Formats: sequence, structure tokens, C-alpha cells
Amino acid sequence: MIFGERVVKTPIRWGMVGGGYGAQIGYIHRSAALRDFAFTLVAGAFDIDFERGKAFGKELHVDSDRCYPDYKTMFAEEAIRPDGIQAVTVATPNFTHYEITKAALNAGLHVVCEKPLCFTVEEAKELEELAKEKNRVVGVTYGYSGHQLIEEARQLIAAGELGEIRIVNMCFSHGFHATAVEQNTPSTKWRVNPKFAGPSYVLGDLATHTLYLCEVMAPTLKIKKLMCTRQSFIKSRAPLEDNATVLMEYDNGAVGSLWTCAVNVGSVHGQKIRIIGEKASLEWWDERPNQLSLETNEGGVRILERGMGALSEAARIEDRIGCGHPEGLFEAWSNLYRRFALAMAASDEGKSVDFWYPDIHAGLEGVRWVENCVKSADSGGVWVDYE
Repeated sequence: MIFGERVVKTPIRWGMVGGGYGAQIGYIHRSAALRDFAFTLVAGAFDIDFERGKAFGKELHVDSDRCYPDYKTMFAEEAIRPDGIQAVTVATPNFTHYEITKAALNAGLHVVCEKPLCFTVEEAKELEELAKEKNRVVGVTYGYSGHQLIEEARQLIAAGELGEIRIVNMCFSHGFHATAVEQNTPSTKWRVNPKFAGPSYVLGDLATHTLYLCEVMAPTLKIKKLMCTRQSFIKSRAPLEDNATVLMEYDNGAVGSLWTCAVNVGSVHGQKIRIIGEKASLEWWDERPNQLSLETNEGGVRILERGMGALSEAARIEDRIGCGHPEGLFEAWSNLYRRFALAMAASDEGKSVDFWYPDIHAGLEGVRWVENCVKSADSGGVWVDYE
């Protein structure tokens, strides 16, 4: 169980690019990073408006002389300080992720990047090679994977409780963009513009989260081929989709499906994953993240509660407040940032780690999946070999 004890010998000196005033995601990053005293926020280029970013940095207790007008200035100025930043979080619109992450790695910094890592597999491979060359950690914030019961699902599958996996059914489908909300919401406007969002909307923005949950729970499953169709029900969003369906075939003969949508009227969040094996099935729903359903034909439904002693040791390790108390998104993100910090500290000591976290390869695979989905959909919804 986590009691907030020291994670690393010395808190990692940390900066942010983006995540300024009014950015909900910025607050989540800061809350997660600072939870276990693993990071200390000492610098930032928080806003494209320098004065606004500087004022916001002051509210975060960041010294004014360490609030910068842009990331290039921050990396250069921090590099010549004896107490300069060691890691940076990239919390900016999608189209900037590649260039900022690349610059950070070249500056010798560890990186936590919002997804998508970049727009193309070619760019992602370049970043992966650069991270390896520089011996730097790159974490990608697939935040839902930090929920305690995702680890329990992984342990159950690894122990053979489900038997051979046959079917994976995934969904991330909400209804809050059923109208053209981007006309009055800047945070949505850029997400439906391919110049800033990349080649997809809901496939990259929503579906890759659920896809990564599957990768964590059942890491041996490898996609062999897929078929995708996508639609723009709000016509002004074309060519980006606000609804998509993906069918997948895995190399062990299992099949999968993923429905992702932003126009599912009435759905609050709608992220679920169900994995069906020959002996049992399990299901997790992020609106009820403290329960994992394990189902068999003989024993009916067993609800596994977060924090309970019956869970595996690997899952109990990330318990923060004991059973009964509901944990949520902030705890999940904190668990990921804890893993990021441990990986960064190990890297600095020339060591490797034996635990999973959403690393740069996970980011690459998310980009690869979207690229294949777009290829299939834009070819008329045909099956494509997974490349």
C-alpha cells in the first residue's frame, strides 16, 4: 500500500510545457506528479501568452525567473543552471508533441508526454531511437491504466484464470460532442482540426486509451490485421471522425472490436473493456473503476473490490486509501507518475526496471494503431495487415 512515503532519493526537478491557466489536464498532471514527493515543479513555459503564463506560474509558487516564454528558452536556460530541470511534461496540443519531445530528449531531459506522442510511426520510431540513445525515459499519459484493478486484471490473465483469450470487446463512447461544441469551446476546436489534432479525432483522442488498457491486461495479444470505418456526423469535422468502429484479429486467433464515439447522446463517459477467455471473462468500466467483474459459467459473477485482501499483491501495492473508500482518476494518474519517477531514477543510475508503465513504445504503438485505422477507413473500410 502507498502511504506517500519517499519514492526517489531526491525529488526530480520538473518543468511543464503547457498546462496553464484553465487547462484541466495541467491540473491533473501537477496533482499526480506532486502526490508522492517524487517531483518538484521548479520551471515552466505554461502559456503561449508569456505574461499570462508567468502570472500563472507565480500562483503555482514557481519563481518568476523560471517562468519562460517558450520551451526552447526554458530548455536552454535550465541547462546552464546547476539546479536545472531533469524532466519535463508536455501538455500542449497534439501537433507540438513531436518537436517538443525531440527537443527535450536532445536537451538530456526525461519526458512525460500527452498522447498522441506524434502523428506518424516514422516520427515515433525516431523518438524511440533518440530516447534509447540518450538513455532517457519517455512516459505517455494513458492515465486510466493507473487504476489499481487494471493491474489485477493483468495478474488474473497471466495466472491463466481466463484461459486462452478469445474475444476482446472495447468501447470509449461519450455524448458530449453530439453538437458542434467546438464553435464555442477552444479546447475542442483544435481537436477536430487535422492541422492541430493529426489524422484522427476519436480514434486517437479516446480509443487509444482503451487499446492500451488491453495491452496492459493482455500483453501477449498482438494485432494481426484490422478493419475500420469512421464517420463525421458533425459534417464540419470532416475529414476527422466523431464515430468509428474497428474490428481486429489477433495472432492467437482471438478477435477484438472497439467502438469509439463523441456523439453517443446520454453517455457520460462510456469506457469499458471486456476480455473473454475459454474459462472466464472479466470486465472493467471506468465510471465504476473500483470494481472488476470476473465471470464464469459455474460460479456466476464475482465482483473484485479495489483495496481488498483477496487481490494480488501486485495490485494491492498501488492501493492508496484502503478498501471501501473510492479512488478515482487522480489516484490512477498518481500511480503512473510514481512509476515514471522510479523509471527515471533507475535510468539516471544506469539501471533498468522490471515493471510496466506507458513508455515510449506504448506511445509508438498507439500511433501505429491510429495510422492503420485511418488507412483502412480511407480505403473504404477494408481489412489491412497490421504494419
